[in-house]
Amino acid sequence: MIKGAPTPGLSYSPNDQIYWDQAGLQQELERVFEICNGCRLCFNLCPSFPELFQDVEKHEGDVRRIDRAEIGRIVDLCFQCKICYVKCPYTPEDKHEFQLDFPRLMMRANAQRRKERGGSLRSFVLSRPEFLGRAAGKCAGLSNWANRQPLLRIGLEKTLGIHRDKVLPEFHGETFEDWFRKRPTPAGDDSKAVLFFTCSVNYNAPEVGQDAVEVFSKNGIALTCPKQNCCGMPALEVGDVELAKKMARQNVASLYPHVQAGKKVLAIDPTCSYMLRKEYGELLGTPEARAVAGATMDLCEYLFQLKQQGQFNREFRSTPGRIAYHLPCHLRAQNIGYRSRDMMRLIPGTTIKMVEQCSGHDGTWAMKKEFFPLSMLAGKKAFDGMRSADAEVWASDCPLASIQIGQATGTRPIHPLQVLARAYRADGFPTPVEAPKE
Repeated sequence: MIKGAPTPGLSYSPNDQIYWDQAGLQQELERVFEICNGCRLCFNLCPSFPELFQDVEKHEGDVRRIDRAEIGRIVDLCFQCKICYVKCPYTPEDKHEFQLDFPRLMMRANAQRRKERGGSLRSFVLSRPEFLGRAAGKCAGLSNWANRQPLLRIGLEKTLGIHRDKVLPEFHGETFEDWFRKRPTPAGDDSKAVLFFTCSVNYNAPEVGQDAVEVFSKNGIALTCPKQNCCGMPALEVGDVELAKKMARQNVASLYPHVQAGKKVLAIDPTCSYMLRKEYGELLGTPEARAVAGATMDLCEYLFQLKQQGQFNREFRSTPGRIAYHLPCHLRAQNIGYRSRDMMRLIPGTTIKMVEQCSGHDGTWAMKKEFFPLSMLAGKKAFDGMRSADAEVWASDCPLASIQIGQATGTRPIHPLQVLARAYRADGFPTPVEAPKE
């Protein structure tokens, strides 16, 4: 056997029996730890790798001596940003014989641990953002007030393990879904695409979804919103594979008829688009899931295609000037290029400084009591990069990254679709777009 080649325990699909085999997992952990320790290309990407390398050195280079508690710490410090997979030269997508997928291996270890030990109250709450959004949205003002009270936050930390200093998403009494249902049908062709508006937009940032509908309508496309639920990524993060599958099945059942009709599925949140695009096929293993995955796109990725076809509306009326743009990890991991940047720089008078650093939020990881301080340290390069851009407008596709950047710097980025929406308006930004010279 070639050194580093997969063991009989290799599996990244929870639908395989070997995926749940503890001995098979241990074989793969030892193999991958050995490869990663010899490579060390990802030493500076997340806390999981320094922890691994430290453990290897502590055990004099023998990965087989890394004990269960140490493995658990390595798993916990992997916050599933996926950037190590992008940088790794040994992945299945590269068709390398090592078939190395570190994030999915950590996810597998986490899933086995949960199956053995069960989940906590915190994992139950954090894996169900819709449950939380509906409950908090019924009294949004009170919920938002409570999340800003130090004494109540101490109580939340003690009961749920949510760090007392972590700025949390705000809730809205009227969700995006409520707003969309009440409004007139948007102008444009409704046969092109459907909107996967995501939990974060529905409950915490409905204005992003509203601006997305406006931008697409200005480009001749009427986005419709099929029935949908959470993408399932928060459930995968806590190792609850069955809950993630349930959520994925429901979304696929609703979205697949639209995909059959030739429509694209446009997901606003990069984490959700990554989940639909990269995880659904493996998670469910059905032709329908793979079809939905193949039809899923980022919104600016779709707009870029319109631009290439000469169909993008460039009638901008105001300009943001200099933009600091944070590229989220889960968007970068989709390997689609820098489409949000490309679309924003079509606005006349715009220059863009792009920041390709992790914000450290990474799903619910930054909310946890034991990881919030580390998350702020992990995001420092992103915070410093945004500050140094000396920009009038800050943008990021990820709503959670925007919260993290806002907490660290005092300036919260807006979504690139919001930048485009405002630029279409005469009063969107203080500086008007100059009329073309005749």
